[in-house]
Amino acid sequence: MTSDKIEVSGLDLFYGDFHALKSINFSLARREVSALIGPSGCGKSSFIRILNRMNDLIPSCRVTGNILLDGEDIYGSLDVTELRTRVGMVFQKPNPFNMSVFDNVAYGKRMQGLRNRRKLEELVEAALVKAALWDEVKDRLKRSALSLSGGQQQRLCIARSIAMEPEIILMDEPTSALDPIATGKIEELIGELKKDYSIIIVTHAMHQAARVSDKTAFFLLGELVEYGDTRTLFTNPSHKKTEDYISGRFG
Repeated sequence: MTSDKIEVSGLDLFYGDFHALKSINFSLARREVSALIGPSGCGKSSFIRILNRMNDLIPSCRVTGNILLDGEDIYGSLDVTELRTRVGMVFQKPNPFNMSVFDNVAYGKRMQGLRNRRKLEELVEAALVKAALWDEVKDRLKRSALSLSGGQQQRLCIARSIAMEPEIILMDEPTSALDPIATGKIEELIGELKKDYSIIIVTHAMHQAARVSDKTAFFLLGELVEYGDTRTLFTNPSHKKTEDYISGRFG
């Protein structure tokens, strides 16, 4: 079995006549964090939405090329519901459901038919522990998730994703709406989660990419300009466009 969780080759994305992503080649190893950087509108978020087929919801969207999850084509026989269970997503702004903390985390498994209360309790606790939130909410599980702070809400959304027992977690600018302290907690959490999951994080903060990722991909105008070891990319980039971006000459 390949060491890569995801292998992308020759990927092109079209929205109608607009060619949004061009000939993308990318791989994500097991228990690795990859950061995607680049200016706004360069295709980072579009790319990660392809990986759990969220772009299917856009009628004009067309994808060509190969995307393999553990060697299986995600646009082939793989069921979309199974794919989205295996590949979780955390969005830019925390989006807890208007229900209790407990019910937020248990929601996905309940939708899959899990009704055993004890198993749900064990699942919720384990997910909240992994999301570094249990100690803060264990006495507030019946309270509305909307009563939590922004940083806590984002960690709750991560716990909600973890509860589905994914293999990969996609994070689309997960700290952009958070203050520096909450951002630091999420970054520490990513380091812990890497022990069990493969993670892709879209970020505008290059310092964040440098802190949390093993590899970094630089996107520009729908193209993947450079992808490699994070430290090497930031200290000795192969392409002048990458060097210009990380040195602040544009973007």
